[in-house]
Amino acid sequence: MSRAKRHYLPGYIWHITHRCHKGEFLLKFHRDRKKWLYWLYQANQRFRVSILNYIVTSNHIHLLVFCDCDKNDIANAIHLASGRTAWEYNKRKKRRGSFWEDRYHATAVAADNHLLNCMVYIDMNMIRAGVVKHPRQWPYCGYQEISGNRQRYTIIDKEKWANFFGEDIRAFKHTYDIWIEEYLNSKKYQRESRWTESIAVGEEDFIEKIQSKLGEKAKGRKILKSKDKDSYELREAGSPYS
Repeated sequence: MSRAKRHYLPGYIWHITHRCHKGEFLLKFHRDRKKWLYWLYQANQRFRVSILNYIVTSNHIHLLVFCDCDKNDIANAIHLASGRTAWEYNKRKKRRGSFWEDRYHATAVAADNHLLNCMVYIDMNMIRAGVVKHPRQWPYCGYQEISGNRQRYTIIDKEKWANFFGEDIRAFKHTYDIWIEEYLNSKKYQRESRWTESIAVGEEDFIEKIQSKLGEKAKGRKILKSKDKDSYELREAGSPYS
């Protein structure tokens, strides 16, 4: 398996995926999922990142985050959350060895309907896995905050994603619930590799801009047109996440 790429450019939204070593279910216990969320909360307090959505499953995490500083505080935040979770798990279990796969994968997401699609895609993880029938039934995802079900120790920057969509927080909650219901009713919430195997997802001009800014890091990568005629992706060589 090739090493997952983690490109970074300031001022963009990034969809992060990071899975447990060899796909093991190391996050299957409530206490370990809560630990990752606790350390994500701490990371959010320490670093200049805006978290837009997240989910902790039994063997991987998704994180949607915005950062506009030159220093890659996204990497610092993930290092804290993932590192502390792994250390505490291994200490409790008297376990040695890697807890996470080698590196996390980062995909730039356009701040338009692609962002909304990505947010819904994240919250649909456990529906795709057949564990729950609605995101509200999975307590370890951002939907709990977006819907207002959790009030304390919140992580999501609601004002930031409301600004991205040009709506106030209450209006965006309503819009988001409509999208969730549409996805659930469509029965088409299967895994989409563009969110986990691409360098960037968005309209063609957005992809070309990312490719240009990455320079040598994007050399040899292809711009592909998705089934959705208005969506494009800058594709990695190989499949770093599956």
